[in-house]
Amino acid sequence: MTTTIEKIEGRLDKEIASFFKTSKISVRNKQVTYEKFLEDKMLIIVAIRTGIPYSLFDLIQNYTPFSENDWANFLDISTKSLHRYRTSPEHHFKPIHSEKIIEMAEVTKVGLDVFGNIEKLKLWLNTPSYALGKLKPIELLKDSYGKEMVISELNRINHGILV
Repeated sequence: MTTTIEKIEGRLDKEIASFFKTSKISVRNKQVTYEKFLEDKMLIIVAIRTGIPYSLFDLIQNYTPFSENDWANFLDISTKSLHRYRTSPEHHFKPIHSEKIIEMAEVTKVGLDVFGNIEKLKLWLNTPSYALGKLKPIELLKDSYGKEMVISELNRINHGILV
């Protein structure tokens, strides 16, 4: 039985492969999956500079534990703009937005590795953390330094190092 997450992962793999085929980017490994993409910093840099297409963002948005309001906050744009982009599927995000989209995808991947499911990750993200200055981890995700703190804390949890 295939779960919703597995279905989205399959669609993400197809969308990533399509993105790199249509963007005329030379990729050493012709079969780029979503997971391989998130592990390869050079592919991430190329994607950021090219701009994440709305179709890929839409799948990432459905894969993550973040609401539309969270995304608008992370990207520093209005929900109205997100709705407008949805009606224009050819839309590519600016590099600054593309970078934030990928950062949130990375947080989600690490969080799923640690907690095993999206609901537990969502609960952790919305619970104040002593190790993160008694802030909710989601409150730190607006900037790169906060994101790094959240990923570091997830890695510590994964290795059983509780502060």
